[in-house]
Amino acid sequence: MISVRAFSTITAVLVLCATEFLAAEARAAKLSPPPAAYAVVEEIYSGDAESAIDNARRMQQEQPEHPLGYLLEAEALWWRIWCTSADFKWGMTDARRRPKLAADQHYFDLAAKVSRLAEVQLKQHETPEMQFYAGMGYAMAARIYGLRGENRNTARAGVRAREHFLRALSLDPELTDADLGLGLYNYYVDTLSAMAKVLRFFMGIPGGSKQEGLRQLQRAIADGVLTSDAARFYLAHNLHKYDQHYEQALAVISPLVEKYPSNALFQLARGDLLAKLGRKEQALACYRAAESLAIRDPECRERVQQLVRASLDALDSSDDSAGQ
Repeated sequence: MISVRAFSTITAVLVLCATEFLAAEARAAKLSPPPAAYAVVEEIYSGDAESAIDNARRMQQEQPEHPLGYLLEAEALWWRIWCTSADFKWGMTDARRRPKLAADQHYFDLAAKVSRLAEVQLKQHETPEMQFYAGMGYAMAARIYGLRGENRNTARAGVRAREHFLRALSLDPELTDADLGLGLYNYYVDTLSAMAKVLRFFMGIPGGSKQEGLRQLQRAIADGVLTSDAARFYLAHNLHKYDQHYEQALAVISPLVEKYPSNALFQLARGDLLAKLGRKEQALACYRAAESLAIRDPECRERVQQLVRASLDALDSSDDSAGQ
């Protein structure tokens, strides 16, 4: 017969094992998207938004209650929005401002659905994965609000996204995809103008740290499952636009261009950096590469051609200035 003491010991061991199993299960609850998701991500960053949207919608039909298919469609739409909103100023192609367009409503609907579906599942069972998806829905809304100059809406959505990303990482510190959202939040909040920081204070928006943001973006690049490419683009973009660290930005963006040579926006970004560094022949090759790409979306194709012309004019002007 088992003694009371032995029984207590066995019970304690079983409880400990169960606790460790549950903890391990929580730690292992990282993103595990289906193979179809990787194919859609490949299409998005290869510049084929149309195929990406078609396949993301197929994922929605197969799993209508899961946020991933809607997130991927919104991501594909975002890069189309970024392309058609971009202009060339100060030696750099960037999406700086966008008017409030009725056509953007579908994007907002997708972003809201991503968060809503994730939050429904969180009420049933909390997982780091669904915290991440909930945060991404708010982050997607924040970035288009920011592009449209709706600062209060941007702040509100950004703070909600931050809350979900922090919770995701508290549940699973290895869910590095959440570092993309936190990294951008920390970087941008610490980079705000003095007037924007005053607004942040009165709205009670949590502060950020640029250095922490840079570290988080680097972590997402290294280990992110779905967000590695986006983190690489935004890190290079921020190093160029806000920090003027052109050589460092070039080192970050170049692997993305080599991985996705058919993405005109990535070619333009590397070309701009090469031009800033005085490597004009290499910059010209990037601009010509962007110009030659067959872009299916007509509005994006026309905008890329305009951006290439502006980039080449700026390159010619710098040659003229050097010769005087």
